[in-house]
Amino acid sequence: MNFLAHIYLSGDNDLIKIGNFMADGIRGKHFETFPMEIQKGIVLHRAIDTFTDAHPVFRQSTKKLHSRYHHYAGVIVDVFYDHFLAKNWSIYSNENLEEYIQFFYKSLEDNRPILTERTIGIMPYMFQQNWLSSYQTIEGINTILTQMDSRTKNKSKMRYATDELKEFYTEFEQDFTLFFEDLREHANEKLISLP
Repeated sequence: MNFLAHIYLSGDNDLIKIGNFMADGIRGKHFETFPMEIQKGIVLHRAIDTFTDAHPVFRQSTKKLHSRYHHYAGVIVDVFYDHFLAKNWSIYSNENLEEYIQFFYKSLEDNRPILTERTIGIMPYMFQQNWLSSYQTIEGINTILTQMDSRTKNKSKMRYATDELKEFYTEFEQDFTLFFEDLREHANEKLISLP
């Protein structure tokens, strides 16, 4: 899953959300120096990624992209699934999406002393371009994928993946809906089990 889903699946604790958000840039056991709630977010992030990669419905989605995007297919589906979460937000949350996003941005600013350098580095772009809100539209998804493609020196061709999103839109949305129910349950169980 991509940023929005990771934050959403962290429950109501701001530090768990931040840990989950930062986790991709933290390797191995390097997270053990962070405050306990941040550590929980990192552990939760890894559990979500492991569950996602092995899930048959997620794999079914990636198969539609494999021939063109190879090992980037999973990354693309992560972004597609965040689109469907943002688009259908009212099904999964009683909070207004824009308010939820702005509250998370403020939480990052308020907790700047415990953030990684990588996180601090992306925050200005994230806030200015409002990444989390941009997931709601295909145009926004295209912008995100183009930025990600640029970071691969355009080798991934991710900038073209909205072609497949449009072509298989209903199928991807059905996959997301099925998968996300399982993932929500798994993430909740993991959260409860964390010390």
